[in-house]
Amino acid sequence: MSALESEIDPDATPEPKLQISHLDAYFNDRHVVRDITLSVPQRRVTAIIGPSGCGKSTFLRCLNRMHEHVPGARARGAVMLDGVDVYHPSINPARLRRHVGMVFQKPNPFPTMSIRDNVLAGHRLNGTHVDAPGELVERCLRQVALWDEVKDRLGRPGVSLSSGQQQRLCMARVLAVEPEVILLDEPSSALDPIATAHIEELIEELKERYTLVLVTHNLQQAARVSDYMAFFYLGNLVEFDRTDVIFTNPKESRTEDYLTGKFG
Repeated sequence: MSALESEIDPDATPEPKLQISHLDAYFNDRHVVRDITLSVPQRRVTAIIGPSGCGKSTFLRCLNRMHEHVPGARARGAVMLDGVDVYHPSINPARLRRHVGMVFQKPNPFPTMSIRDNVLAGHRLNGTHVDAPGELVERCLRQVALWDEVKDRLGRPGVSLSSGQQQRLCMARVLAVEPEVILLDEPSSALDPIATAHIEELIEELKERYTLVLVTHNLQQAARVSDYMAFFYLGNLVEFDRTDVIFTNPKESRTEDYLTGKFG
């Protein structure tokens, strides 16, 4: 199906940006993600839901090969980004993360860097040249609705900001390297309701340009911001569909039981 057809028919499934096939992940001998096959639609928000310990965050970290940084961790299977297997031996994981960026649960601006330098950190760590760094900083901070709040104090430490501002700064840092996919691992779980609302508004805006995969424990948040939803349980993918379909007509009884609070 063409992108044009997808725009004409809002119920049509867009082209996949990521195609995951038979993905398994381990911590030493512990099998935490089990034979996951899933297509992530481009320029949509896909939410990953499920109870604690079901493999959501591990699955997310497999998509940009962060999982392998944990001692004893390994993964097998295929993760295709626009038809290229990110686990192919020729793929440099550091370069991959310029295409598949990640925002973590706890805001993590670099503590010794200014707000400005935090935005530019990805380029400096990768040794890439930026022609107009000031313009890039302003554009990224505007994208995350932070520019007006910090434009007069760009030289102050990033950690001097509130938690919600720090999280938006981290998102600006990801956007600065112009990724294609953004992974969000419970990005608002440590934030107050007002800061959470800012993050959700930002997610809605970002999907116009980026593919987003969101891990969240907050079912209301998943309902508000996601277009597609995957329900994980004990490392397995139980169900994947449009968010409205899963909430109104889940096919699996375990999905319905989780959504109605019978476990979780």
